[in-house]
Amino acid sequence: MNLQQLRAVRETSHQNFNLTLVAEALHTTQPAISRQIRELEQELGVELFTRRGKRLTGHTAAGAATLPIVERLLQEQANLRTAAADFKSRDQGELVVATTHTQARYALPRVVAQFRKKFPQVKLAFHQAEPQRIVDAVRSGEADIGIATESLARATDLLSFPCYTWNHVVVVPKDHPLARAARPTLADVALYPIVTYEIIFTGRPHIDEAFARAAIEPDIVLTALDSDVIKTYVREGLGIGIIAAMAFDARSDADLVALDAAHLFASNVTRLAIRRGVELRSYVYDFIELFAPTLTRATIAQALRVGATGEQAAYSI
Repeated sequence: MNLQQLRAVRETSHQNFNLTLVAEALHTTQPAISRQIRELEQELGVELFTRRGKRLTGHTAAGAATLPIVERLLQEQANLRTAAADFKSRDQGELVVATTHTQARYALPRVVAQFRKKFPQVKLAFHQAEPQRIVDAVRSGEADIGIATESLARATDLLSFPCYTWNHVVVVPKDHPLARAARPTLADVALYPIVTYEIIFTGRPHIDEAFARAAIEPDIVLTALDSDVIKTYVREGLGIGIIAAMAFDARSDADLVALDAAHLFASNVTRLAIRRGVELRSYVYDFIELFAPTLTRATIAQALRVGATGEQAAYSI
C-alpha cells in the first residue's frame, strides 16, 4: 500500500469515477490510475469500485466503508508535512482564504493589515467566490479557511464557527422621500424599486423571507455581488438599495442615507470554516483570532479534536 494508490482512490471518488479527470488531476495516465486501484484492491482482498466493463460506476460496500479511512490517511500525511513546516519555518508559508466580496472588501482589510505586520513573510491569497464555491474550496484543501455568511453552517463535513452578527441597511439618496423615515416598514420599502444582492449572497435569503412572510412582492430591479455597485445604481436613481450595514461608510457615502433595517430583516451570522482533522500552521491560528478574537487557538484545537472523533460540536455567539 502506498500514497499514490490512496490518492488514486480518493480522486476517483471526487471526480465521480471519471478516470480521465482523475489522471488529469493527478498528472498521470489513465492506465496508471487503473493499475494503482487494482493493486490496492488486490492487497486489501476486496473491490472498492463497481465496474461496467473497464468503466468504474460507483463504490462497492467495501469502497464506501473504506473511503473515509483513505481520506483520513491522506489528511494525516498532509498534517505531518504541516507540522514539520511549522517547526522548520514558523513564520513563512502561504495562507489561502476563500471568502465573499463583501467580507474581503469590508471586514478583512484591518485583519490583513495586522496579519501582514506580524507575518511579513507569509503569502496571503484571497479567493473571492459564491458561498457554495467557498465550501468546495475548503473541503478540497484549495483554501485553508472559508469565511461567508451562507452555506458554511450547512456543510457538516467542515468545522464552522460563528464570528459576528450583522444587519442590513436601506440606502437612499439624501433627497429621497424615505430619507426622512426614522423606522420604515416593509410596505414603505416596497413602494420603490429595489437594488440588492444576488440570491445566494450576503444575507439575501433573509430579505426575501421577510417580504414573503409579509405577503409583499418587492420590485427588485437589479441584483449585484458588490455593495459598491448597488450604491452606484442607487446614486443613479435606479432604486433604493438594501446592503450589509458594514458596507456603508458615513464619509465616503455622505451623499446617501442609511436607514437601519434590523427590525425588517433577520440578523446574519458571518462564519469561519476549516476542514475537520486538519493540522493548522501557527500563523493560521493567529489570522483566525485577529478576525474573531473569541476563536482562540485553544478553542479551535479543541474543536478539531472533537471533530476528529466524528462528533458534532455546536458553537454559538
